Amino acid sequence: MAQAAGDLGIDLGTSNVVIYMKGRGVIFREPSVVAVDRETNNIIAFGTEAYRMIGRAPSNVSIIRPLAQGEMIDFDLTNSMLRYYITNITGKRFLARPRAVMAVPSGVKEMEKKALVSAMFDAGLRRTQLLDRTIAAALGAQLNFLGSYGSLVADMSAGGTDLAVLCNSAVTVMSSVPVGGDHFDDSVIRYLRKKHNLLIGERTAEQVKMTLGGAVRRNPKVVMDVTGRNLISGLPKTLAIDSDEIYEALVDNVNELIEGVQVVIERTPPQLVSDIFEGGLTLTGGASGLYGLAERISDVLKIPCHVAQDAKDCVVLGCAKVLMNPAGMRHLLERG
Repeated sequence: MAQAAGDLGIDLGTSNVVIYMKGRGVIFREPSVVAVDRETNNIIAFGTEAYRMIGRAPSNVSIIRPLAQGEMIDFDLTNSMLRYYITNITGKRFLARPRAVMAVPSGVKEMEKKALVSAMFDAGLRRTQLLDRTIAAALGAQLNFLGSYGSLVADMSAGGTDLAVLCNSAVTVMSSVPVGGDHFDDSVIRYLRKKHNLLIGERTAEQVKMTLGGAVRRNPKVVMDVTGRNLISGLPKTLAIDSDEIYEALVDNVNELIEGVQVVIERTPPQLVSDIFEGGLTLTGGASGLYGLAERISDVLKIPCHVAQDAKDCVVLGCAKVLMNPAGMRHLLERG
């Protein structure tokens, strides 16, 4: 039976597309991945189906992430992917078109944003309004920045980290650091290749990062069997890798992130610095789950640091907050 449309909050992330429906909560989470037949240019799979093909696809199939490093590297594929997801959700179930609040990566250009909004209308949405990603993350993390108090947030996605000091409902200081989940994975791949002549794929690298990775050394040490290709013999090879090694693989990424946070604090207006040192840094996004990251940042910078509750969903939950209170939060939306 047809039902009234539930308005949507949409997190268009470099790693995943996450969708919240008013009255139902988070209803959709799929990887931002598309499988394309290179010979025909036809799209053959989206999301989880495409992700499962990574490292296993036929030679004529490319597995593409249309968003990377916080930017839209393939607008047409992003458009097709998002329209496919939205159409699957809205379908023919609704009497009226739903509205949406959408957060997009910081590197998406204004012209691309306008085209996305138009594409969302074609996909079945009545109206789509855009919300700055760091503002969405801060809202979802329950940070206090709508008044004169200053808050510091780091939204850590696959493609990078957006850092922002927020105050009076606006971004006061903003910076992006090229450190995110994909960078951690790439560092694991490079380390094992250089140190052990072992070539692994990105899915294996992600498993290694989650099991062994850390911004501090794990105590007790953790050991994992990792299988890849021996670059000398060309044959499969399994090695026992420990968490100390993966800590070393990631240390440069972690240090770069900490330096980025320090730069933002140094650029913060003096009247807000005391707020930052009192309230500290809040980490959001899927990459914020790296073992010991909040602890390491706090130890180095001497400020409180914690990972937000439901960190991976803070952006979409921030969009949901705007949906719940459109009159009170209309001023936070991007004008266009």
